[in-house]
Amino acid sequence: MTRVAAAQLAAGTDVAANLDACLRALDEAAAARAELVVLPEFCNHLSWYTDRAHAHRMACRIGDSFLTAIAERAARHAMYVKIGVTLARDDGRTTGTSLLYGPGGELLGESDKQILMGAENDHLDPGLDDSPVIDTPLGRIGMYACMEGVINEVTRSLSVRGAQLLLNSLNSFATDEASLHIPVRAAENKVWVVAANKVGPLLPAEQLPAIAARLGVPADRLYGAGESQIVAPDGTTVAIAPADGAAVVFADIDIEAAQDKRRPDGTDILATRRPAVYAPLRTTAARLRPAGADHVMAAVSLPSSRIIARMARDTDLIVLPELAALTVPEIVRALRDTQCHVVTSRREGGAHHGVLINADGIVGRQPQLHPTARHPWLSEPGDELEVFDLAWGRLALVVGDDALFPETFRLAAIQDADVVAVPHTPTEEWELRLGLPERAAENRLNVVAAGFTPGHSLTGGIHGLSADFTLWTAWLGPFTGVISHPEVTPVAPGATSVRAAIRPAQAVNRQVSRGTDLLANRPRGPLAAMTVTKETV
Repeated sequence: MTRVAAAQLAAGTDVAANLDACLRALDEAAAARAELVVLPEFCNHLSWYTDRAHAHRMACRIGDSFLTAIAERAARHAMYVKIGVTLARDDGRTTGTSLLYGPGGELLGESDKQILMGAENDHLDPGLDDSPVIDTPLGRIGMYACMEGVINEVTRSLSVRGAQLLLNSLNSFATDEASLHIPVRAAENKVWVVAANKVGPLLPAEQLPAIAARLGVPADRLYGAGESQIVAPDGTTVAIAPADGAAVVFADIDIEAAQDKRRPDGTDILATRRPAVYAPLRTTAARLRPAGADHVMAAVSLPSSRIIARMARDTDLIVLPELAALTVPEIVRALRDTQCHVVTSRREGGAHHGVLINADGIVGRQPQLHPTARHPWLSEPGDELEVFDLAWGRLALVVGDDALFPETFRLAAIQDADVVAVPHTPTEEWELRLGLPERAAENRLNVVAAGFTPGHSLTGGIHGLSADFTLWTAWLGPFTGVISHPEVTPVAPGATSVRAAIRPAQAVNRQVSRGTDLLANRPRGPLAAMTVTKETV
């Protein structure tokens, strides 16, 4: 077992005070016999500058007094230390960089942040290379920072290349970092994640009231959200810090547990990936299609013609679980004289097809892309994801276990889908709690998912996009600290259906902050690693 720690702290414009806070955290972790400690992002200076020259001037240099002190403290305690700072590069660039120091004080690796958030684009330069996987006696370690964990590419690339332990340094006031973005990266890749966030003001205290008024958010929401945490490969948070105040949390972990990528049915979640199918992800993904309807009604239902007929007259989309025991003619009859569409799936020989049905019959098919052990008969997987144009927007079907793969939803998003219908059967707890909400959040997709529990009760939910999203414009409603988490209407225990509004038009808005588009600004390096096939290695 290895004892790891996540340390949260506040950092302002006083560099010496920031260093002292870091060293105190390392001493506290050492007192608890931690072998590895993660510190937050931008530990050297508040992430707020007058201009690029100011940012470059305040940045660290490898071997300077700030970083030397960190290295020496790592050596004193014989521990691994991951810290996030800004670095002034010899070529004139200023990067947000993760550094890993070894127990001898040696610099083991560095990773420049590849996707910047908001004002960071004004003062910093994005990383040009994919983050390295660092072999250590503890295990294979990957590093990332904050916004890199709000999308899936950086962590997916690290995991595909063999990382067992991912270290995340954050500088975030978003409360959905702790509740969603941090733990989902562990669960979807079956790796350990240690994440350290900031507390205290993330902007100059004297400017907070004016900035908060301009954004339409309370000033106290512009503080670091804390809740630094350690997450197991199944998505379970095994240690978490409070939302406020400096703190260090610990856990004893078995890093080798991240070697087992198998699901309950025996499917290896990484080996089953289909990189050739993901080749379209290398496109720039600028939105080209116009917005869909402002609001449509969606529903999740048991496969009952009576329920479908009752809801169809004032519902635009109904999703049933996969392989629903209801024939297509029965569904067609239930939809008679309506504009509603129903999505479920069918076994057709060696293929598992999602089917899109309206009052005229089947109007679209989507084969499952990933063959998994849960359906051993699935020998004819599809090779591409199709998006269907409907009167109210663009719809993609993600069929069965395709819902496990973040790449599937990315394929829908780059084709300008507005809504994704998911007939599936969740078998691990994280799929509903973390997986589907993240697919909506990181892609700006409305997700409507239906499945069965092991006891054949209805499960799933409706994940609608909020109209409040972009941080650099005024917030429309009360700001709760949630940025990208969708509005979830779950299926209540024992319910036979659930219905809620979704917002296809909101899928057009992918810009989480000024200069940061969830799709168009995806880093290039991870996409290369994610789409490489054995034939091209």
